[in-house]
Amino acid sequence: MTSLRGLVAVVIVFLTANAATLPDCARADVQYFPIPAVSTSKNDGNDTGLIFPILFTEPDGELKYLLAPMIVRNSIVGTRGSFNVFRYEPGGREIRFTGSFTEWIERKVVFSYTDPAFSQGRYSLNFGASFFKNATSRFFGLGQATTETEQTNYTAREARANWRFGVYANEVTQIAFGQRFRQVSLQRGGTNLPFTGDQFPSVDGVQGETLILGHRATFYYDTRNNLVSPTDGMAVTAYAEVNQNLRNEDHFVYSRYEFEVKKLFPSESKRAILIVRADLQATIGDQVPFFEQSSLGGQNNLRGYGVDRFIDKNLVAMSIEERIHMVRTKFAGVTADFEIAPFLDTGQVFNDYKDVSFKSYRMTPGIGFRGIVKPNVVGRVDYGYSREGGAIFAGLDFPY
Repeated sequence: MTSLRGLVAVVIVFLTANAATLPDCARADVQYFPIPAVSTSKNDGNDTGLIFPILFTEPDGELKYLLAPMIVRNSIVGTRGSFNVFRYEPGGREIRFTGSFTEWIERKVVFSYTDPAFSQGRYSLNFGASFFKNATSRFFGLGQATTETEQTNYTAREARANWRFGVYANEVTQIAFGQRFRQVSLQRGGTNLPFTGDQFPSVDGVQGETLILGHRATFYYDTRNNLVSPTDGMAVTAYAEVNQNLRNEDHFVYSRYEFEVKKLFPSESKRAILIVRADLQATIGDQVPFFEQSSLGGQNNLRGYGVDRFIDKNLVAMSIEERIHMVRTKFAGVTADFEIAPFLDTGQVFNDYKDVSFKSYRMTPGIGFRGIVKPNVVGRVDYGYSREGGAIFAGLDFPY
């Protein structure tokens, strides 16, 4: 399905772009704007319905709450009722809750808490949990050479829980430790495509239940001037993770690693910002479930392809994006910015580094539209083009 966060992102972009025409429907600190919900996705089908976003602001204009009850009709899984709550507090503290019930197969409950300035800014704290059934998940097989004709579908039934605690070495450097738990089982999907379990029965993670317990250490170096909507600086993230595959006695342990660099190059006025991102991922071990390996495609990389279009043990990717400020306006008593963002994504997945080849890189140009309520909220809609057509993604953050 199209995620509720994605549709709320569409709401933010819509409200920002049309703020001058919106009526004052309530008193200054509470605003509500019923608007149509229309979206389409390469994997998830078409949505039509109504979103009723409600914005609560402080007397100084800062956004405090965003509520988004919604009812839509999806072309694959039927009618869906959803409710989304976001609470924003000083210092970047944020609480999110999503509940969603769909006529056929799909369910979702998600909770997360983030505090980047815990205990007077000495630490960071994150934790969350979720349960969902996604009936439109796709799998094409492993490797870069898979084709559209190999496309299969499954329902991902997952339960997740995670926590992370970080210690600031200085203002821009943090060392964090955390754990995650992931339970996954594959069920028949909601489309007419072949079932993944029938087409790829020997791929690790397809049959039975998978239980993963992960232990991660992460290094952060971040000189950006804002965590959510930065305009300058650089961020470096590196992690090492040891995972226990609790259902696999023969190959109980595998490890994952990532090194990512993001750099912003603002113009003198900061009305145009060039962002460059490089990402390298590696997985070491045997019989690693396919959904635990690196993937390309989706809203954060190779945006011209559907989610998880290419999957393998290792990944190398690069993206460039030019965020161009178009207009600043007001709605619901808060200041909002509207941007366009042409971009180019490229990358490849591979099983072994000797398999890396320049001709294997996929490239997806595209353009994004963003509505920003600083410092907390970014809503975006991105369109990327690929040799397999195009894809549209929406989210409540920047892609990187």
